[in-house]
Amino acid sequence: MDTAFLNSVPQAVGIWLIIVLLLAVAAATVSVPRLLTEPTPAVTDREKYATEVALAAGRAAGTAARRRAEWEAAQVAVDEAWSAYEKADQITRRIAAAGAYPVMSRRRKPGENVDRQRYLHRAASALCRSHDLSIDQLNDVFAHRGWNPRLHPIQQEAVLTQAVRAHRLEDYLAAVEEERSAWRGAEAAADALSSLRAEAMAAPLLVDVPEPVDQQWWAEQWTTTELPAAA
Repeated sequence: MDTAFLNSVPQAVGIWLIIVLLLAVAAATVSVPRLLTEPTPAVTDREKYATEVALAAGRAAGTAARRRAEWEAAQVAVDEAWSAYEKADQITRRIAAAGAYPVMSRRRKPGENVDRQRYLHRAASALCRSHDLSIDQLNDVFAHRGWNPRLHPIQQEAVLTQAVRAHRLEDYLAAVEEERSAWRGAEAAADALSSLRAEAMAAPLLVDVPEPVDQQWWAEQWTTTELPAAA
């Protein structure tokens, strides 16, 4: 009797070990898929907002830098336009002073008017290529709108320099207007960047703040008869 009992003990222990092992395997099989399929915490709207504001601030910084560079380039263009106008004005004054002495009048040779016209066209074309005259001014020269192709070359030179000065003045005024527009754009971009940076700095502080309690909801929980009792 005792011998049979002793012989059955190892078998019973083995059976229990097998049962425990099977239960452990079953528990692991059930728990592992749950761990694998358990969703990660969703990103809150506040966290999304903080990220979007930070990205917007980064883009605004790039825009502000470009607008600043455009304004600085416009300033350089204004200085160059003014220098070009001053140079044209000095040349015009010098030629006008030299032209104070009248050109001697004489009988023109055959074909001289054609030569004067060709001189005017060549001189105006050269000035247009150097951007001292505009395309519209060159068209007026070739169409003889406001231009006398029969003038003496000295007189034509004086008229040409006056046209160059007028063109350079228009360029300067246009450059000033572009510089003002670029300045307004740079200021607007800087203001937008400053606002977004302040918003981006404050956004992370609001991520973990609980939503404000709706005061109207709390008010609805109390009736007018309950307020004195609650007090």
